Parts: sequence; C-alpha cells; structure tokens
Amino acid sequence: MKAFIRSRVGRMPEGVYHRTLKAVAEVVEGDIKDLFWDLVIYRCVLQKVIDALWELEEIPKKDQAHQMFYGMLRVYGFRAHVVRNIYNTAIALVKSAKSNEGSKPTVKKLFTRLDHQDAEVNLSNKTIKIILRDKQYTLRIKHRDGYIERFKSLKWKEVHIKYRNGKLYVSIVFKVRYTPYIPKGVVALDLNLRHVVSYDCPDIRRYKTRFIDALSKKARAEEIQKKYPKRWRYNKKILKRVKNLHRRSRNIVINWCRKFAKEITLKAKRHGYTIALEDLKKLRKSYNNKNDRVVWKLTMFAYRKLQESILSKAIEYNVPVVFVNPKKTSSTCPRCKSKIRYIGRFGICRKCGFRADRDVIGAINIWLKVLKAYAGVPGSPQRASAMKNEARQSGGTKNEGMKKTIKSY
Repeated sequence: MKAFIRSRVGRMPEGVYHRTLKAVAEVVEGDIKDLFWDLVIYRCVLQKVIDALWELEEIPKKDQAHQMFYGMLRVYGFRAHVVRNIYNTAIALVKSAKSNEGSKPTVKKLFTRLDHQDAEVNLSNKTIKIILRDKQYTLRIKHRDGYIERFKSLKWKEVHIKYRNGKLYVSIVFKVRYTPYIPKGVVALDLNLRHVVSYDCPDIRRYKTRFIDALSKKARAEEIQKKYPKRWRYNKKILKRVKNLHRRSRNIVINWCRKFAKEITLKAKRHGYTIALEDLKKLRKSYNNKNDRVVWKLTMFAYRKLQESILSKAIEYNVPVVFVNPKKTSSTCPRCKSKIRYIGRFGICRKCGFRADRDVIGAINIWLKVLKAYAGVPGSPQRASAMKNEARQSGGTKNEGMKKTIKSY
C-alpha cells in the first residue's frame, strides 16, 4: 500500500480504491421473513464450508475449492455466482485465522455478498434489486439525497446485505480512482488521547478529541462487568446496560473521527497541502511491553480509526497522504536535534533553549521529516519564490544561505 520516497517516509500511492455507501434499507417487494431465512441458510452453509476447510492440513486453491463445494452448495438453491462468493469468503476467513494462530472462525452475523449478476443498483430511485436462492427482492435505501448523490458517478462492484437487531442494512462497494495532486506544503498531525495538534509552519492548532469521553463510557461498562462477573451475561437488564455503554463508547470515537477527518482533509485541499501522519503499524505489537492500564487506554486511542477516516476522505477529495516513522519524533529537538528533557509534558532543549509541549514537538518533527524526504524529489514544492529583477540588480541575495527558523511555542 505504501511506496516509499525515502527511508522512514512513505506515501499512499495513486490507483483504484474502494468507497462504501452504507445505509438502512427496507423491503418494498418480497417478504422480509423469506429474506431473513435465506440469510440464515447462507450463514449455516458458510459455516459448513469453514468447518470443512478448517480440518484440512493445507488450504485448497480456488479451483480445488470449486470442485469440493460447488455441488453441495448448489443443492441449497444458491446461484453459481453466490456459490463462488461463499467458498471465497470461507477461504479468506480460514486463511486469516490460521495465519494469526487463532481459533476456528464462527459466523454469527446474518449477511450475504452479491455481485453484478445477482444485484441491480439504481441510486436515482434509491432501489436495489437482488436475487437470493430462488427469490427476488427489491430494497429501498433509506438515506438523505445529498449522501447518495456523492456516489452516483461511481461504478459499483459489490452489494452486501446485513440483518442486525431487527433492521436491514445495505453496503454498496464502489470503485474510485485516486489521483492526488502535487502538494504545495505539509500539514502534520500528532495525536494523543486528549488533543490532535496540527502544524503547517508556522501555524499550530489544537483539536480537542472525544476519546476521554469514550473511555469513561468503557470504564463504566467494565465496572458493571466486574461488579456482576457472572450475572451480567444472563441478566437482560444488566446486559442491555453494558451493551449500551460499549456502543456509545464506540459511536463517540467513530463520529468524532469522521468529523475531524473531513475538516482536516478539506483544509489540506483548500491550501494544496499533503497530510502527514505517524505510521503506527507496530502499535499493537508494543502492547505486550506495557502495563494493563496503558494497554486499556491504547485500545481506545483509536488512532487506527482516525487514520482510516482520514484515508477515506483523502481518497474522496484526492488529497495526498504521507506516513512518517514515529521514531524520536517526541524526543528530539526540532531546532538542533538534541535530546529533549521533559517536565511533565513540557519539553526543554538544554542546548538551544527550544521550548514546547510534547505534542507540538512531535508535530514539528513530523513536518520536518516530510520536508527532508521530499527535498529534491521531482514535483516537490518549491522552497522559495522566484527571484525578482530588483533583487538581481541589488545583489541583496548573493551568497545568502537558506534560513529555517523554528520558534518555541
């Protein structure tokens, strides 16, 4: 996914990506009960294929899986295209579980995946026609027109139908071409539980996150689970309370990430900037070296969710994104590269006197790393404007070196 410009800095390459339209749906033609049982049969059949694949020492190839399961799946009334999706999904789940040394996958959700031969999407009428087993259904998308309008010019690839908590959901996957522009500058982001700091030289802005609010909801849910270690699983009132708290915690994170991602992406597009993020790919691997409290906070840190939201908006608006190795971004002085000494979260460089808090130092160092990586790369932004005739005649810029000033904050 990342084509590296130089070591420690990578960018999201242009190409074909996917965007998804997600909405609640209702059945306008056909019986919702028949669709429900078709989804139940789909789930049972998918689990049977997973069970069979799990017992094999080696995962078969797709053509071998076709010979193994095609006849059995056709007996259940599924069309050939749906049969292919079933064993492809089963192979992917089993392969992922075994590579991660996990347990056998168990399918709990009611869902199905359909392609062009089994579904027809008409966004102008907000309708989706699907064929599942021997029945046809027409679904109506229940969402605002402005949201659906953003997908009308795109080509759809796949339709996912889900049934959860008495509601029907549709997810339509679209193909989109990502062609980022050549950036004129950089806006760097440094994230912690309470704030996101953006730096685009010399402007610094702090955005207050809602991760602490989400953390408090999660803490309350875990307190209830500890207070009733056995009862919370079987008592409907307690279980409902725990689920509501976890759901609210998750929704807070998702909603805030989406709003912030849109705001920062539109800002970058307006100024012609690229967005610089820390590449925390190895964040989960570091959990084993932390105590339980830090691990718990890191799970709600939600950097991955924020990164996914920013990448999604960047693809939508064709904004370039770069990833920076987070090593030493908060421990190195941006001005003289010496080691920063901290008093709480406030850092001081004893060599040059630079002063700033931890988040600002991290954002500035990310910004500097991107500039250093892009220096000399074809298509990179100019470091200075063209010299005017007055400057040539006066000789005022002769033998004058480039100056870079990093202020304390």
